[in-house]
Amino acid sequence: MVNRVAICMLFGCILLDGSDAVSFSSKLVHRFSDEAKERWISKSGNVSVADSWPKKNSVEYLELLLSNDWKRQKTRVKLQSNNNSSRNQLLFPSEGSQTHFFGNQFYWLHYTWIDIGTPNVSFLVALDAGSNLLWVPCQCIQCAPLSASYYTSLDRNLSEYDPSSSSSSKNVSCSHHLCKSRSSCKSLKDPCPYIADYSTEDTSSSGYLVDDILHLASFSKHAPQSSVQSSVIIGCGRKQTGSYLDGAAPDGVMGLGLGDVSVPSLLAKAGLIQNSFSICFDENDSGSVFFGDQGPATQQSTSFLPIGEKYDAYFVGVESYCIGNSCLTQSGFQALVDSGASFTFLPTEIYAEVVMKFDKLVSSRRISLQGNSWKYCYNASSEEMLKVPDMRLIFSKNQSFVVRNHIFSFPENEGFTVFCLTVMSTDGDYGIIGQNFMMGHRMVFDRENLKLAWSHSKCEEVIDKSHVHLVPPPAGQSPNPLPTTEQQSTSNGQAAAPPSTAKTAPSKSIAASAQQLDSVLRVACSLLVLMCLLLSSD
Repeated sequence: MVNRVAICMLFGCILLDGSDAVSFSSKLVHRFSDEAKERWISKSGNVSVADSWPKKNSVEYLELLLSNDWKRQKTRVKLQSNNNSSRNQLLFPSEGSQTHFFGNQFYWLHYTWIDIGTPNVSFLVALDAGSNLLWVPCQCIQCAPLSASYYTSLDRNLSEYDPSSSSSSKNVSCSHHLCKSRSSCKSLKDPCPYIADYSTEDTSSSGYLVDDILHLASFSKHAPQSSVQSSVIIGCGRKQTGSYLDGAAPDGVMGLGLGDVSVPSLLAKAGLIQNSFSICFDENDSGSVFFGDQGPATQQSTSFLPIGEKYDAYFVGVESYCIGNSCLTQSGFQALVDSGASFTFLPTEIYAEVVMKFDKLVSSRRISLQGNSWKYCYNASSEEMLKVPDMRLIFSKNQSFVVRNHIFSFPENEGFTVFCLTVMSTDGDYGIIGQNFMMGHRMVFDRENLKLAWSHSKCEEVIDKSHVHLVPPPAGQSPNPLPTTEQQSTSNGQAAAPPSTAKTAPSKSIAASAQQLDSVLRVACSLLVLMCLLLSSD
């Protein structure tokens, strides 16, 4: 009888193990990666242009990244209605939305191709965790150039969205529960207007909101890779100004913020994913983004901090900064987790303590490099390189974040290497945890539990899993419509059950219903175990 109970319970556990959460992914490409260089060479047809490509980890390479960081810190994002009457909805610098030119080169720090509409049209959008709206150039009155001939690193033209050419698009009216600018509407039947305004740079995108399909790739351990379509809110960006006309995000922005209209929020509210996403940077400064990824059970984490009473951005509280074997006293600070920043910035007072301690522990001779933005550089022997002090950030509950990339180095002459500390000072009240500190980590933005999580990773598990054949949705249907008002008001941002009309393509795939399947299996397991226990009492 004992064996019978054990077998029943084992079968129940197998049922539970067979259900996996669904993740949606897209590959990220760094602007100076080998992949970007190959595109540039392919586009120009001139192999010699590779000679002018900035060498990875060279001073020129890092200076270009740093100049972009400084520009980003001058920008604060806000959303407002057409009559400029509403308050700023976003309070901090945008993450991933800024794009800048370097000579004839078209570059973004991180970007991804997405497909929108029916038939699907591709857009190269900047990823921005500091804003919420997904907008693309649309029925342009004033937009950036979209021809590939204008951008030497592109091998195809950028796109302009036309809702009338997409059979799955619908206008979002001023009466819609996701329309925040209805005070600007003359009638509740009018299309909902929007303005995404980057005030300090005189840069904006404006137009109206539409509901259309976003195409995603889905995969899990126990299901084949498939295509999933979900309705999302899209800004039809008819008029861009300022930097948006000079190369910054010419093909649009995907907001990854905490607002109701952001893509992660809509996917979670529709019940397609867990309310989280992850970003992983590999050693080539590229990586992948996953919607629905909550990370491994072994990861460490810390809670996000509210601004006032709201969670408007991905802020965390660092309790202490550790260098070598000791932690600095009174070295706590708040920091914005910004994957759009190449480097990490510390409040002035914390920065002074960090560089003083670091310099004291380094045994190498300090040197000055002409035209170098980094003030703490050293000429080290191979033996001294092994003794460069490491760094850690300590969060609440003694959660430790090991920094794996706080210096850059290059050979100076035989037997010696020059290295510099790539931590910068900022005049702001908070710091910025940038890409160099995140490298080698799988960074999970767990919005459902309002926490940041991390684990050591080489990002190998996300390579070559982002391509899938797109299957058009049934005519006149939206496979996964926008969340209802009831779903939208679900507390704590937890995913509501998907609508009964939700479908995936191909139809064999169980990916879109994985969350429901998991619940059913758990109930079945409980009933099975209970039945086994009743049998054992006979």
